[in-house]
Amino acid sequence: MGIGISILLIAIGAILLLAVTTTVAGVSINTIGIILIVVGAIGLLAGILASSRRTSDPAVR
Repeated sequence: MGIGISILLIAIGAILLLAVTTTVAGVSINTIGIILIVVGAIGLLAGILASSRRTSDPAVR
């Protein structure tokens, strides 16, 4: 998962968590928002770590 997709997931999750007030039977929109934020944050950290390893590895040059 790329950094851009991770930021997009965080943004969509924040919108679902904070701005959407619609209710759906059997589904918690707030919970889906929290899940998207957490998955996006994990993906963002993984993307940043992978990017930093790629640039700091002397064997790659």
